[in-house]
Amino acid sequence: MTLLIACHFVLAMIASPLVGRVGTRAFLVLALPPAAAAVWAALQWTGAADGEVAGSSWMWLPHYGVTFALRLDSLSELMVLLAAGIGALVLLYCVRYFRDDSPQLGRFAGTLLAFTGAMLGLVLADDLILLYIFWELTTVFSFLLIGHGSGLKQNRRSALQALTVTTLGGLSMLVGFLILGQASGTYRLSGIVAHPPEPSTAVSTAVVLVLCGALSKSAIWPFSLWLPNAMAAPTPVSAYLHAAAMVKAGIYLIARLAPAFADAPPWRPMLLVLGSATMLLGGWRALRLGDLKLVLAYGTVSQLGFLTVLAGAGHRDTALAAAVMILAHALFKAPLFLVTGIIDHATGTRDLRRLSGLRRAMPQVCAVAVVAGLSMAALPPMIGFAAKEAAFEALLHGDTADHWALAAIVVGSALTTAYTLRYLWGAFARKPGLADTPAHRVGPLFLGPPAVLAACSLVLGPGVSWTDHLFADYAAAFPAVDHPYHLSIWHGVGVALILSAAAWAAGALLFVVRDRVTVVSKRVAWPTADRVFGRILLGLERTALQITGFVQRGSLSIYLATTMLVVLAGQIAVVAVDRPWHGVPAPRLWDTPVQGGVALLTSAAALLCLGVRRRMKAVVLSGLTGYGAALLFVVQGAPDLALTQFCVETVSMIVFVLVLRRMPVLFEENFTRWRRAVRVPVALAGAAAVAVVVWIMAGARTAAPAGAAMVEETAHHGLKDVVATILVDLRAWDTMGESAVLATAAIGVTSLIYLHRRTDGDEPHARELAADEAPTAWVLPGRDLAGLPQGDEGAPGRTWLAAGSTLAPEHRSVVFEVVARLVYHPILVLSVYLLFCAENTPGGGFVGGLVAGVAFIIRYLAGGRFELAEAAPFGPGLLTGAGLFVSTGVALGGLADGTVLHGWTYYGHWPPFGEIHLSTSVLFDCGVYLLVLGVVLDIVRALGSKIDRQVERKAGRPAPHHEGGGA
Repeated sequence: MTLLIACHFVLAMIASPLVGRVGTRAFLVLALPPAAAAVWAALQWTGAADGEVAGSSWMWLPHYGVTFALRLDSLSELMVLLAAGIGALVLLYCVRYFRDDSPQLGRFAGTLLAFTGAMLGLVLADDLILLYIFWELTTVFSFLLIGHGSGLKQNRRSALQALTVTTLGGLSMLVGFLILGQASGTYRLSGIVAHPPEPSTAVSTAVVLVLCGALSKSAIWPFSLWLPNAMAAPTPVSAYLHAAAMVKAGIYLIARLAPAFADAPPWRPMLLVLGSATMLLGGWRALRLGDLKLVLAYGTVSQLGFLTVLAGAGHRDTALAAAVMILAHALFKAPLFLVTGIIDHATGTRDLRRLSGLRRAMPQVCAVAVVAGLSMAALPPMIGFAAKEAAFEALLHGDTADHWALAAIVVGSALTTAYTLRYLWGAFARKPGLADTPAHRVGPLFLGPPAVLAACSLVLGPGVSWTDHLFADYAAAFPAVDHPYHLSIWHGVGVALILSAAAWAAGALLFVVRDRVTVVSKRVAWPTADRVFGRILLGLERTALQITGFVQRGSLSIYLATTMLVVLAGQIAVVAVDRPWHGVPAPRLWDTPVQGGVALLTSAAALLCLGVRRRMKAVVLSGLTGYGAALLFVVQGAPDLALTQFCVETVSMIVFVLVLRRMPVLFEENFTRWRRAVRVPVALAGAAAVAVVVWIMAGARTAAPAGAAMVEETAHHGLKDVVATILVDLRAWDTMGESAVLATAAIGVTSLIYLHRRTDGDEPHARELAADEAPTAWVLPGRDLAGLPQGDEGAPGRTWLAAGSTLAPEHRSVVFEVVARLVYHPILVLSVYLLFCAENTPGGGFVGGLVAGVAFIIRYLAGGRFELAEAAPFGPGLLTGAGLFVSTGVALGGLADGTVLHGWTYYGHWPPFGEIHLSTSVLFDCGVYLLVLGVVLDIVRALGSKIDRQVERKAGRPAPHHEGGGA
């Protein structure tokens, strides 16, 4: 099973080049994986009908009890046959539906095949988390398929609407899955159904959340608005996703969970009421539409409501009827969509008011549509008739709620008959006053897929008893009944047949008076769900703008004060109510007097920040607080933390300076006395609250510190540096996630600084400067650009920096240039040393990357932006990407042993170096090193050289006096 699903995704990845090479004939190849899955499922029919279960599983996330478990039973057997069989036929249909030059055809083909694989995974998944993953994959792929014609606004809007509705439902379903998994003690779907959790408020809440996801996926009211709009997608998408596959996912989930939760309080009322309402509203809406696809779309919504009632009723016979109705609906609705595509392809329109005489022009197409339409209207001997008879009979023997649902379904069946007749009449009848619509010939490969499906509807009507054994195995999961219903095309004359006849007669009457029905329908029509959805979005947007305008005043100090007040209020409330200080020992003032002295100096620097008006002074004072914290780490005996703190504060201060050099010297806000009187107490109270909470947390410790265990675990691996080991081994997941966040933040920040492409304007090497860019006006006779004596025949002498001469003389410092030249390479060597020595001494990839970044910053400060370009001629994005690639590669490499981030250590003897050992944690740290260095360079280029270049462009000439090194 896993191999079958994987084949879909593998072939989907090469679909685009395959389509580009052979055109639409590539669909013949792409149809092979779903065809193979359908054949495999057909071979499993007998075993599934006998109650045999096929499956495979392997532990995926053992600590969370999540398994990659696939399971084939009678219900999933039905769904696999539909998803794979109809998927293969739809792919064959695409060979003639599209042209070789259709835009973005390769991407469409790959997405459609990937959706098929995701749908197979969904119906075979036996783990709630795995089911959710495949569930959301179908959501994403359907978004791409609906929005295939992205050049049209309607397609984009419809795709976004479907994504919004189904994703919100999916998120609520995920919460419900988590609650069910915790309540049941397992995430295995079969285990939950076999042994459901005890009824409780939590379980009832979980059921409602799961049903929200299922109902949104299957377009049940009030979530039905997205399905009709999704008809903007190509017809193959409508035939597959919106008739046989995606919209059946919600029905499948309801049918899967019904044996366990049908007796839960919210289950039956919710499904019976919403399902009945959906059937009536969808059928009524279909009576007044002119687009053939929209008629089928609202008919699909109506039929999905019917299926929801049957799947959620919670009885043995209704479950049997639901299974056969799922099969019947796919076999008549998919060919009708495909026929609609043929009509649109052959005539250029789907408007039933403009079509006329196609019965004679396209007799084979008409025959296929009539067969499928008879099944949709539930006329004998079609399978639709057998399915509806089973539904009527099952609900007749139910309780009062079932009888009310039966009444709604009888009315809905009359509507179904009416819009079926309207569809067939609108598509193929000759209409008075309209000339026959011209249509080109339809080939056998184009008509073949819908003809096969319609033929199945016809054959399986008399042969519906062949499916009884399989569907009865699923229905056996419900409580047994005295006289179980068995599927058959004929059960004699009874109440069910009389109700069917009444529905046919009423539907035929509605069709006869269709013009009056259309007028009445338009007069009493409610606002469309699509319009309501648009108004809701507009209201949310306006509300968000008003709230943002009220809250976001543009004052950073107000934002900070608000945040601190909220935190302060929460802390005071908790402390006042819980009184956690009882029993907490009084804190020691210090371990050594040195700590007290450093703490006092750090606090003094922090307090001085409160009254500072100059930006640069505020940065220096805040930086001193950071250095003070680093000194406390040193005194406490935490060199790793101290080293990291020193590096972070250094880089941060430089970044602040690069920003502040383009800003006013003083803070622009008016510092009145009352503002200071408010802000200072807020700041002091916030600091005191944080200090008190930290003291209480430290003093109220009840468990033994984890430090000893960490030291022991680190020593067990032959290492000494506990902090570095924690970061790159014991908690490498956190480090990898933080690395990705750091890269994303850096890219976002630098992208906001300048609007042009990030690759645009990479600084040229100094030797590539044009002659007119060189600051020749600053060159003294007999001197080179650096101001140093020239050699023989005017040849320039050696300079300390590669591009230092591009700075104006008044902004150059020979001492700084010499120091930069002397310390640059030692700092880089130190960064590499910190990287590779981290297993046993303070260091690591993060610190090493910061130190290397400081080396490049020194080059920039000493020589300006051209000097930075000489020192780092590569793009920062290359380093950032390489770092992420290395870290992720090391993490995924652990899968060779079955565990992500599994560590290995290599010991060996290399003649040039002697005895060495190499561990995956070091390789992981190398990725962190590259990423941090790339982030620092990106920020320096954005806040330094890029701003310099923008200033020069505004000035209309090179402006060396603006270079960052001048400071």
